[in-house]
Amino acid sequence: MIEDDFLKHLDRMSLLIQKRISSNYIGERRSFHTGKGNLFKDHRIYSSGDDFRDIDWKVYGRTDKLHVKKYEEDKSLTVHIIIDSSKSMGYASGKVEKFDYASMIGLAFAYMAMKKNEKFVLSTFSDSLEMFTPRRGKRQFVKVIDYLKTKEAKGKSNFEESLVGYVKKIGSRSMIIVISDFFYDIKEIERSLGRFKNCEIKLIQVLDEVEQKMNLKGDLKLRDLETSEVVRAFMDNVAKKVYFKRKDEHNAKLKWIAGSFGAGFYSFSTDQPIFDSIYEVLRN
Repeated sequence: MIEDDFLKHLDRMSLLIQKRISSNYIGERRSFHTGKGNLFKDHRIYSSGDDFRDIDWKVYGRTDKLHVKKYEEDKSLTVHIIIDSSKSMGYASGKVEKFDYASMIGLAFAYMAMKKNEKFVLSTFSDSLEMFTPRRGKRQFVKVIDYLKTKEAKGKSNFEESLVGYVKKIGSRSMIIVISDFFYDIKEIERSLGRFKNCEIKLIQVLDEVEQKMNLKGDLKLRDLETSEVVRAFMDNVAKKVYFKRKDEHNAKLKWIAGSFGAGFYSFSTDQPIFDSIYEVLRN
């Protein structure tokens, strides 16, 4: 799934992104404001009204003048990539599983965060949530790759409970990227997203080519991958129209909900070139 060629292409794309796209979401978000912050910047002469606790007494000892510390306010985002790993994401009518496609998109965000020295983490959920600690650097990126190489899509999805559990662990201003087929009740999705206050959110839907185009016909036996329930169906032009109508209505509601939270919504099919999909999300 994750091969060397993909990683090499990802590196080339990151250079392109850095040249063409301003970092509105992922990037070095430090602003130089005087006051309390996370990173020390330099000193300035003490003036009336400054906090006495900010005086650097070591500098005073050397210069016999009062100086206060100035800080660089750290406004970096922690990037949280949350991928649906339930059994339905393991479906593949072609060469690529939905989960593999979702993983490559998630890996692109992890890579861009690593290049910008942001903290990032990739977690998955199905019937339970597998969450890890956000960190910076190449070692964290390698851990993400190793995790995805052994991870399989299985189990029944527990979307709302997983996201509610996740939001309790977020301690700083964050970017939340949720990648799933989003075959869930709309109200459940809306309730879940409403808990991510003060976060920047992206919803990325990954569908199989069959789910996107419904290129099936005739008598069919359809099995639910998560419940193993089998139903018989007959697919003709009328049935396809009903399917597309329901799918389009569902996605329209998803897009509206995303917009109401200031989030971005994207939908891709696994037959689309992966880097076209990655670029579409990152350029926005």
